[in-house]
Amino acid sequence: MIMKEKTAQTSENKKKKKVKTADLVYIGIFAALIAVCAWIQIPFTVPFTLQTMGVCIAAGLLGAERGTFSVLVYILIGLIGAPVFSGFQSGPGVLFGITGGYIIGFIFTAITVCLFVKFLGKKGWVYFVSMVLGIAVCYAFGTAWYMFGYSRGNGAVTLAGALSMCVVPFIIPDLVKIAFAAFICTKLNKRIKL
Repeated sequence: MIMKEKTAQTSENKKKKKVKTADLVYIGIFAALIAVCAWIQIPFTVPFTLQTMGVCIAAGLLGAERGTFSVLVYILIGLIGAPVFSGFQSGPGVLFGITGGYIIGFIFTAITVCLFVKFLGKKGWVYFVSMVLGIAVCYAFGTAWYMFGYSRGNGAVTLAGALSMCVVPFIIPDLVKIAFAAFICTKLNKRIKL
């Protein structure tokens, strides 16, 4: 009897360990996906990367814990010096610089997307709306950070000025990336179980 209980506990522990290992693999893969997306620069009126698309896909496919952790891992890897941010940049100077709030804002994007998908379901419109709101939260956090950092070194900047420099040029590209990310998440969720 005792032997059967030990065997059952060992089997259960192995299942838990496998799940944790799989979670770590998914987190690592999606952190790498975000990094690769950050390196891809699209020439436009203002050049932009696919970084926000990678964040939205990670959050949409992995769920609350794994999606948010993949973004955190991506940020921490960049913080310690791996060139994973846009333009192959890295380090505390980028993360804590005047535009670093947008990178930190990715955490709030992931949380927003994950929560909406968790409570409203894995539907195309839910992905799209949650990603739009997630990016809006990132814009808000990043713009506040930018205004604070800019005013410390260069004098005050108005909200309109900050938005015209840091948000307005990216709205249309971000909407396109969000539409693509929502499409990818909708299609992949029907075919694979992450």
